[in-house]
Amino acid sequence: MKQNKYNPNFHTGLFRNRISIVEMVDIEDEIGNQFEEEREFKQAWAMIKTLKGSEYLKAAAVRAGKIYRFIIHYTPGITNKMIIRYKGRTFDIIEPPTNDDEMNHTLTIITKERS
Repeated sequence: MKQNKYNPNFHTGLFRNRISIVEMVDIEDEIGNQFEEEREFKQAWAMIKTLKGSEYLKAAAVRAGKIYRFIIHYTPGITNKMIIRYKGRTFDIIEPPTNDDEMNHTLTIITKERS
């Protein structure tokens, strides 16, 4: 069986980092107090790329800090109000995720690591 680049298992070796995508959910307790709670939206296998060269300079001009690009298999519903957890580190999603080439195969998420 010939594999093509759109087979979700084709890039398995590249998608070797397990991340957790977390959303903040409004919760109301039994006496009516409202608060936010973290809830895992999805776990995903990801490629992690640091931005370099002109990409980094462009991102740094807008936002100071370490900027990373997470690439995961296409998953609808991820927003820039969510965060990513990876190996005890937290990354803020700083712009809406991009459906790469509008093909519904991969999603690129640009993040900034919290200090």
